[in-house]
This record gives sequence, structure tokens and C-alpha cells, in this order.
Amino acid sequence: MAGKIKILVSYIDRKYMLYCDSRKSAQPDALRAMNAILPLSIEGLSYRAGDSLLLRDVTAVLPKGRRTVILGPNGAGKSLLLRLCHGLLRPTAGGLTWNVVLGERDLRRRQAMVFQRPLPLRRSALANVEYPLALAGVGRAERRRRARLALDHFGLLDLAARPARLLSGGEQQRLALARAWVMAPELLFLDEPTSALDPAATHAVEKAVRDFHQAGTTIVMSTHDLAQARRIAEDVLFMFQGRMLEHDNAERFFAQPATPEARAFLAGELVW
Repeated sequence: MAGKIKILVSYIDRKYMLYCDSRKSAQPDALRAMNAILPLSIEGLSYRAGDSLLLRDVTAVLPKGRRTVILGPNGAGKSLLLRLCHGLLRPTAGGLTWNVVLGERDLRRRQAMVFQRPLPLRRSALANVEYPLALAGVGRAERRRRARLALDHFGLLDLAARPARLLSGGEQQRLALARAWVMAPELLFLDEPTSALDPAATHAVEKAVRDFHQAGTTIVMSTHDLAQARRIAEDVLFMFQGRMLEHDNAERFFAQPATPEARAFLAGELVW
């Protein structure tokens, strides 16, 4: 297992500089600096489904350039908060304020989301990665070049012609990352992206997340895996029963959580 992890991580390291070049061509640095979509202000966000209030008055600011991990037990509202921030759902109350005023379509192009269970399109792996580039109006030759580079970065180039739905679970998640990352988004949401992966694939995804952050993308990722949160987080947003109870620097949160619920969760004592 250790040898498998070493080989995969080494492969990603070799491709990382090529990937950074593709990011620069996708969005010029001057545009990013002048029109950054972050910080994102979350203001009294609530979401109701029927008679159930699933998210309650969440207020926070997600700054540019940080790795924020949303922690909490199952049912805390982590995935729901991510979907609301990404615009997949509309809040019942409250709202989101981005750093710039953009139309919904333009705003969505500058962020991406990777889900817990990938849902590839019914086409080849290469066509899956080309698809968002085609929607953005990128020419055929250029989108083919970028898509192949992204597949190569994630070790999937040899599977470019294979139907995406015939890939293994781990390969599909790597494909989802490639499809999200090919657009070089300013903000990447990840909803427990390693929950169904083996240790080698989990290690490789975490390494890729750190590399992508180093290249300039802000990370917002949900998990209930405390060890993973400690490895990745710079900031922690702790959710419990649809409420945000804490939002703090990760080192301070893990050393001295402010609420009884967070202390119980870190000690493994919280009843869900």
C-alpha cells in the first residue's frame, strides 16, 4: 500500500507544473486580481424543506486564499451549506454576497464543486472534461489540449476514450476533479470527496487539494473525518443540527473548541 501511494503521489508531482501552466492560460492573473469573486459573505442563511428547518441563520465570511473545512456529524448541514453557496439551491432566508457583481452564469464559471459520489456524463472520459470548456466557448483544439493535460495530471490519459461510467469509483472521482479543475476556478467546493476512496486514492486527492490551493484556488471542503480535517484545514467551520456553532482558525479550534458540542465531537462523544 505504501508503495502504491508513493508512486501515485510522485506521478502527480511530475505533472503539477504543467497543470499550473494550464491554469494561467485559463484565467489571466490581472483578471483574477481585479475581479476576484471572494470574499464570500454568508448572511443569515436558512433553508427549509416542508416543515423542517434544515439550516438555521448561518452567518460567516469565506476569505480568499484559505483552506476552510466544514466539520460536523452526519446531518449537521455541511453538504446543504455547500450546495447553497454554490448556487445549486436557493435559500429560504438570508443570502450570499460575493466580492463582485456577476450574472449567475459568469459566477458559476469561476467556481466548481466536486461531490461525494461523482456523476459522469454518458460519454468518454475525455469528453467529460471537455464539456465545461465547450460551454465556456473554448475552441475545439484548445479544449482538447486542456482536457488531455488535465487527464494526464490525474493519471487518466490512458483511459481518455473509455466511457466514463465504466471507470472505477476512484477513477470517476479523479475524473470529477479533472473536470472541475480544467476551468481553473477561483473557488473549489468539495463535498466529502474521499469518503468512498481507498487510502492510496485519499492520500492522492488530499495532495492534489493542497497543490491546487498553492496554485491560487480557495478551498472549501466538508468532512466528518477529524484526521483529514487536521491535515487540510487552515480554518474550521463547525456545524451541528443545521447551525454554525464555531468558525475559527483550525489550530485554535482543535486545541480549544469554544462550544460543548464541538468539544464532544472532537472527543468522539457526540450522539448523532
